[in-house]
Amino acid sequence: MNSTVAALRTATPNRAERVYLLLAGIFLGALVMTNAIAGKFFVFFGQELSCGIIAYPVTFLATDLISELYGRKRASLIVKVGFAVSVFVTIVVWIANHAPIYDRSPVSQQAFSTVFGLLPGIVFGSMVAYLTAQFVDVQVFEFWRDLTDGRHMWLRNNGSTVFSQLVDTVMVVTIALVLWPQVDSNPNTTPIAWDTWRGIVLGQYLFKAGIALADTPLFYVLTGVLTRWIEADLDEDLEAEGEDLQPAQDAALASQQVQR
Repeated sequence: MNSTVAALRTATPNRAERVYLLLAGIFLGALVMTNAIAGKFFVFFGQELSCGIIAYPVTFLATDLISELYGRKRASLIVKVGFAVSVFVTIVVWIANHAPIYDRSPVSQQAFSTVFGLLPGIVFGSMVAYLTAQFVDVQVFEFWRDLTDGRHMWLRNNGSTVFSQLVDTVMVVTIALVLWPQVDSNPNTTPIAWDTWRGIVLGQYLFKAGIALADTPLFYVLTGVLTRWIEADLDEDLEAEGEDLQPAQDAALASQQVQR
C-alpha cells in the first residue's frame, strides 16, 4: 500500500476537516430533504407554500459558513457535489417508482407515486435553479467580502442569500410551471398564467428571504464559535510541532558551540 494512503488510514481528522464535513453533511441533507418534502404544501398568511422551502434556506446558510471559513473554492466544490447528489437521488427515486411492486407491499404504488413521482419539469427546474442560485450565492458572498475588506459579515451574508434566493425562486417557478408545460407534449399540463406566476414567486421569495434575514445572528454566532474552535486546534498543532523540533534545534545549537 502506498505510504500516503496508509497515512490517511491512520490519521486523525483535525477540527477544520470535521467542521467542513459537518457543514457539507448539513448542506447535502437539507438539499435532499427539500426535494423529498416539496410535494406537500401549507398555507402561510394566505399564501400556499411548498414545505421544501423550510429546509432550502439552510443550504444557503451552510454555503455562507463554508465560504467564510474555507473560501470560494471549497464552497463551489460542495455546490457541485450537491448537484451530483441531487441527480443521483432523482435517478434512484425514478427507478424505485418504476420498479414492479410486491402485492403485499405496505406502501401502495399509488401512494409512492403521489409522494415521489416528481414531474420532470419540476426536477429539471429545481436542478437548474439550484445550481445557478448556489453559484450566485457564493460569488456575491465573496464579492461583498472583498469589497468590505472582510468586514460587515451581515452584509455579505444577507446580500448574497437574498439575491440568490430571488434568482432561485424566479428560475424554478418559470421553468417548472411556465416553460416545461409548453414543451413536454402532455395535454394534462398547461402553463400557469403570469398573474399566478407573480403571486407564487412573490410568496415563495418573501418567505425564503425572511428566513434568510432571520438567520443573520445565527451566522455570526456559528462563525465565531467555529473559528475559535478550529484556531484552538491549529494552535495546539503548532505548539506540538515546536516541541518536536526543539530537541533537534538544541542539538544543532550544541554542535555549533562545540565546533567553535
